[in-house]
Amino acid sequence: MRKYFWLSMVLALAPAASCSEARAKDKIKVGFFGFELINTSAEATSDAERRRIARLGEVLAQVLTASGRYEIVPLSAQLQAKIAANANITGCNGCELDYAREAGVDVAAFGTVQKVSNLILNENLYMRRADGAPYFSRSVDIRGNTDESWERGMRYLLRNYFLKER
Repeated sequence: MRKYFWLSMVLALAPAASCSEARAKDKIKVGFFGFELINTSAEATSDAERRRIARLGEVLAQVLTASGRYEIVPLSAQLQAKIAANANITGCNGCELDYAREAGVDVAAFGTVQKVSNLILNENLYMRRADGAPYFSRSVDIRGNTDESWERGMRYLLRNYFLKER
């Protein structure tokens, strides 16, 4: 009797295991190519703003990974060097698609933060499929130039727009 119990448990759990494996395989692979700071304010870009722009990429990766639907694919050192050597991603005439294909990802992600002043900033996230089709594009305005306001703005954009629409 005990033998049949274990056999039935194995058979019952087998579909669950294969489903979770299938879900892992079905994750959308995302190549993240960075955020660009567009400073149109009268003030120079600060070191704190440079750290914040890097932190936004970390927040994006954390939220997408935690959703269970996306996998952030690490970029090779060669591709990172190529990205760093070229123009800003927002002005490179579609280079993110070439980068996405080279990285072997489904979706290219990048963004901007426009600083109008220390009070008015705008965070933008752009995502395109590697074949060039639009995937997601959204913007949020934030008030205040602090670590907290930048991160809160990105989490809001991802939680209330990206994850709800996808």
